[in-house]
Order: sequence, then structure tokens, then C-alpha cells
Amino acid sequence: MNVSEYLKKVDEVNESGPYRPEWESLCGHETPAWFRKAKFGIFIHWGVFSVPEAFSEWYPRHMYRADSPEHEHFRKTYGDFSRMGYKDLIPLFTAEKFDAEAWMKLFKEAGAKYVVPVAEHHDGFQMYKSELSRWNVAEMGPKRDTLSELRAAAEKYGLVFCASSHRAEHYWFMNGGREYESDVNDPAYDDFYGPAVLTPELKAWVPDDLYSVTIDSPRMKEHCENWLARTCELVDRYRPKVVYFDWWINNGAFRPYLKKFAAYYYNRAEEWGEEVTINYKHSAFVPDAATFDVERGQLREINPRPWQTDTAIACNSWSYTADNEFKDGREIVCDLVDIVSKNGCLLLNVGPRANGEICEEEAKVLRTIGAWLKVNGEGIYDTVCWKVYGEGPTQIPEGQFSDTSREPFTSADIRYTYRRGILYAFVMSAKEGLEEVALTALRGGDFPAESVCPVRAEILGMEDVPVTFAQERDALRLRFGKKVASDTPVCVRLTLR
Repeated sequence: MNVSEYLKKVDEVNESGPYRPEWESLCGHETPAWFRKAKFGIFIHWGVFSVPEAFSEWYPRHMYRADSPEHEHFRKTYGDFSRMGYKDLIPLFTAEKFDAEAWMKLFKEAGAKYVVPVAEHHDGFQMYKSELSRWNVAEMGPKRDTLSELRAAAEKYGLVFCASSHRAEHYWFMNGGREYESDVNDPAYDDFYGPAVLTPELKAWVPDDLYSVTIDSPRMKEHCENWLARTCELVDRYRPKVVYFDWWINNGAFRPYLKKFAAYYYNRAEEWGEEVTINYKHSAFVPDAATFDVERGQLREINPRPWQTDTAIACNSWSYTADNEFKDGREIVCDLVDIVSKNGCLLLNVGPRANGEICEEEAKVLRTIGAWLKVNGEGIYDTVCWKVYGEGPTQIPEGQFSDTSREPFTSADIRYTYRRGILYAFVMSAKEGLEEVALTALRGGDFPAESVCPVRAEILGMEDVPVTFAQERDALRLRFGKKVASDTPVCVRLTLR
């Protein structure tokens, strides 16, 4: 099936299905129950961009910029741009140690409930079998349908299979190669490098222009149609339960195509009897039509609609590089608790090496999270937010790219979740040891009907530590039978009367 045939199919499905490509109709789609319960997923950035093990997953863009360190790195490592290009890294992407089941076993051990492999990044190389492009992993590089293998392994280990598409940015991603002799200008490779449109507004290192680029810009209509066909093919072949989009779909030219895709995806899911959702950033979708996502950042308050943070274990890259700096697993656990207390989910990224190995640094972080969730998961999975997310002095910076800027949590920082008559109070820091905790959000107050009335208090994983409590006017005071010390958040289960 070619692009034109797919566009016709999209219209036919949307004409006959319950969802129409209009906001009023799309806002009637419900967030999946499984997503509301899951709370923790794994993102995977892996592809040809992993081959250099340098800089980041944006290597293919910056290597074509003559003033960049990536450009010099490519020239010295692989050869001059007059005879070598990004396409020549594909044969080096052999994935000889890739084991989908080993990945899923590790993610299961980490406590994840869903997994989101990148099906296509900005570089335009599809990590799945496709009829719409020869530049895919089943025909080149490993010559294996790695996405199909990941789906089968995810289902075996009970993880919900999802996928992401970052193709929107491909419109300009390789445009630096237009400025000198390079394979980007060779018509033989136009079906890989794509439009690579070079205009003043798309020349910045990270083009964020969302207004001057319109459907009438060079090859934009062609690009949007190709994007729609590819994304619908991805849905039809692999039936992911989430389709995640990166930020540039917020460009106004994509709006009608986004609506068509959402209607098609939701209509197809209705046919399959599946619950699905779309992850979006910024204002690409209106509220209720899909699920909002914050990249490398969080929200300051409770969001009444389910939402998601996506961030990475590595601080400086989404893909594996030899110079990656890694976050501490204990800090990620704290972020998970904070996000869940505000009605969110955490999508945590790993970046395997080109050969398919997950590095030990990331595996260690995943096991740390998994060990904590094994003890405290009942206060995370299948919970809802309470009337306040928590209390305490530590302020969470709101917005994207703020994931490394918050101050450490203190013992006065508390986060709450709730499930079926149980209120969970997470003490975010107990490094120094605690004998008493005051939960001011649970104070008695003047209105008994608004008070929390516990009949029992227990510390998850520390059943040998007795907990007594007294509900006073200014706080619910918890007293522990012995000093409680932990490097990770301590969860107190409060059984309500």
C-alpha cells in the first residue's frame, strides 16, 4: 500500500467509524483504564543514531552542520562528507546482541507496566518493517523487525506495548547538508533524507518555529501526508496501546492531519476492542482528546486529567553515549512518587547501545526502582490522587527540561495517594532517621466530615515497626516504635475508618 492508498483508507475508516476528525468527537474518547492504573513505563531510544556513541540522538542533525563538533567527529571517525553520510552508518547498526526478551525481563523487574520503543526518530529510519519506505530495520542494518520482536516479548512478560513516532521533525532534520556537497543533496537518497527544508526559520540548532512554516511551505503538504500514512501503517501493523508524539506536531500545518490520525487510531482501536491513547506535548491536542505529556519536567499541582512525564535515566542524552551522566535511582523514585501524587505517570527512558546491550549503569537504576516498587508498589499502582498532592517545603519547578533542577526532598515533604479506603502517605526523605512525622494536611480541623480518620497505620516493608498516631487539631502525628531510616521514600499505609 502506498501513501495515496493509505490516505484513502484513512478517510474511509473515519467516515464509517464512531470518531470523526473533529475536536468535539475526539474529546469523547476516554483515557484507558489500564493507563490510569499503570503509573510507570519504559521509553526506549535506540537506532542508527546509537552507532557513534557520541553527543546524543541528535547526532544525525548536527553532523551535517559544518560548525558543529558532531560534524568534525563524523569527518574524523567515518570520512569526508563528499563520500560519506548518515546512510553509511546503517550497515554498522547490526544489533548483534539485541535480545527483546532480556530487555522485557529487566523492565518487568523494574516494575514497569508499559513500554514505548521509538518506532521512528527524527532521522527517518524506521525501526519496523514498512511498505512505505525501504529505509527500515527489516531491510537494512540488523535486517530484523525489531519492533515486532519487542511487541512479542512485551506481551510475554505482561507489559502493555506502545510506540512513538518522531517523524514530524524530519521535515528539517537533515537540512544542514543542503549548504555544501553532501549526500543529502543526492536525489538517490531523497526518500531517506526527506525534504530537509533549509529556510532561515529552520536553521537554528533546535528549530521551534511553529507559525511561519505552513502547509504551503516547500514540500510541507507532501510531508504531512507521508507522516499520516506512516503513522497509520505503524498502528495497523503493531497495534500499540499508546502512540507518543514529539513536540513539532504542534506546528499548525499538522493540525488537520493530527485530527485525522486520532480519529483513525481511535476508530481502529474500537474495531480491535482495545483501549488506547495518544501522548502529546504543548497544545498539539485540546484537553480530553489525548493525554498530555511533559518532557523532562513535572507539574507543580494536581492535574484533574491523567498526564505523563517522560524523562531519561541519562541527564545529557536520550540515546547511549560513552559520556552519559546517569541519574540516581533513588531520585527517580522520588520523582515517580511526586508525579503519581499529581495524577501522572512516569515514562522513563533507557538508551541501549547499538549492539543491543543495555548498559549496567541503567540496569542498576532500573533494579533500584524495581526493588522499591516491590515493597511500595501498592501505594503507586492503581491509585488516584487525594484532595491535595502533598505538603512540605520543596518546590517542584514546573515545565519541560527542569528534571535536574529541583532541590532534594526533606523529611517534611509528604506525598499522598489513595486507593479503596487506604490513604498512602509517602515520607520523601528519611535519610537521617525518623521517630515522628506530622502530617499537617490530615489535621483534625473544625469539620469532622472533612477529616481523615485512620484506624490503623503501618509502614510498607517495615511491619516490625509499630506505628501509633494521634489526630490533633494541627496535624495527624505518627510515632514510630523505633527510628526509621531509608535512602528512598517511606510509605505509611493509613487504613481509614
